[in-house]
Amino acid sequence: MARLTDKVAIVSGGAKGLGAEQVRAFVREGAKVVFGDILDDQGQALESELCGAGRRAHYLRLDVTIEDNWRNAVATTLSRHGRLDILVNNAGIVLPRKPVEERSADDWDRVMAVNVKGAFLGAKFAIPAMREGGGGAIVNIASIAALGQYGIQEASYAASKGALRALGKVIASQHAKDKIRCNTVFPGPTDTGMLRTFLSDPEALRRRVSRVPLGRLGLPDEIVAGVVFLASDEASFATGAELVIDGGALAD
Repeated sequence: MARLTDKVAIVSGGAKGLGAEQVRAFVREGAKVVFGDILDDQGQALESELCGAGRRAHYLRLDVTIEDNWRNAVATTLSRHGRLDILVNNAGIVLPRKPVEERSADDWDRVMAVNVKGAFLGAKFAIPAMREGGGGAIVNIASIAALGQYGIQEASYAASKGALRALGKVIASQHAKDKIRCNTVFPGPTDTGMLRTFLSDPEALRRRVSRVPLGRLGLPDEIVAGVVFLASDEASFATGAELVIDGGALAD
């Protein structure tokens, strides 16, 4: 039986990569999905793919750093489906690694705006809608950059994901009374376009994989499986939790 039957979800950063795989998995599991991004062509193509297959998905433009975009995303979801059960704060960016002293303040602010402010705004507008509907589930997509292997991490990215970790725990603690759960997924290196862009050099990729005890990159489906679980009623007793899916990278 589909695990998200008739649930209504919003997924940010859903036009490509891990976000698009989450959208596909959610509709396979029976959810109605509104997903947003700033990549309109790719988002509309994914909507056509899923709707053409008889699935229920709607794309809208969502710059997660803009409050009105989030207000519209939640309002559109409620107008189309009457409720909101799930929010996945998936949108995120990472910049090429630089020493802290060489990172510009503008770059730092950009990463924080997308990775942290975007998730804050998503929760800000989703929580009232979830409360009105009797509860819900928020899943934040962080990174093992928040938890370890700091010698190879980019500072702005790691700091933003650490902030997202703390935000998730605050939401979980303060909104348990509203029957709103909030959990965070910490993927290790995963075979997506984002990772391939920044590890285009085969030797750099080999070195990164060498730090994963299972000896390979994660697959998007392996990360998405954890997201689906935390969004579903199977995880009804899980809130404030941290799900690390990293091939053993942090255990090494």
